[in-house]
Amino acid sequence: MPDPNIAIVIVEDQTLVRDGIEIIVNLQPDMQVVGTANNGQEGYELVGRLRPHIVLMDIEMPIMNGIISTQRIKADYPDTIILLLTTFSDEHYVVEGLAGGASGILLKDFTANKLTGALREAMRGELLLPASIAAKLAMRLRSVTSPTFAGADFALTPREIEIATLLIAYKNNREIAEALFITEGTVKNYISVIYEKVGMNDRAKVIARLKGMLEHG
Repeated sequence: MPDPNIAIVIVEDQTLVRDGIEIIVNLQPDMQVVGTANNGQEGYELVGRLRPHIVLMDIEMPIMNGIISTQRIKADYPDTIILLLTTFSDEHYVVEGLAGGASGILLKDFTANKLTGALREAMRGELLLPASIAAKLAMRLRSVTSPTFAGADFALTPREIEIATLLIAYKNNREIAEALFITEGTVKNYISVIYEKVGMNDRAKVIARLKGMLEHG
C-alpha cells in the first residue's frame, strides 16, 4: 500500500536541482511538493507555515546553511523529517547535520526512483545513510586513536565502528539495530564495550568524544 500523501518542502539554492526534484516528486501519486525555498532561513519559515512531513535540505546555501536550518526546524518542529542533500565535497558536514536532527542523507547523484524510494522509506521512519558515506565515516574513525582519561589508547573493531557511526548520528538502540540487522540486545552489548574503551558511561559524552575523533582524525 502506498503511503498517504507526503507533503514535502525543498530547500535548495540551485534552481535546476530544486526544479528537477519538484518535477520528480509531483509525478508521484502519493507525494507532493508544497513549497520551495532557496536558503535555510526561508526554509525554516516555510516549515513553520506549511508543516510538511519531509524537508529535503541542501547543506551549503546562502544566508543560513542547511545545518543551522535543520537544527532550528528540529528544535521547533521535532516531528519534521529532514533529509540532507549532499555531494562528496560536503561530507565534513554530515556528522554535524545528523547530530542536529536530520533523519538521513541523500546524495545528489540520485535517480528518480532512488529519490522517491528514499522519501517513502524516510516517511516510514527508516534511517537513510548511503553506504558510501557510512564507509567514509567508518574509515575516519578507524584511522584514528584517541586517548582515554586514563591515558591509554583505544581502537574500535569494524562492527564497533558501525555502531559508533550511528551513535554519532544520535540514533537510538532500536534504530541502530534496524540499520545493522541485529538485535537491540546485541547493540547494547556493543555500546557497553565502546563505553568501556572510551572510558565514559554517559552516552552524550561518548558521542562527543567520538565526534571529536572524526573532526580531528
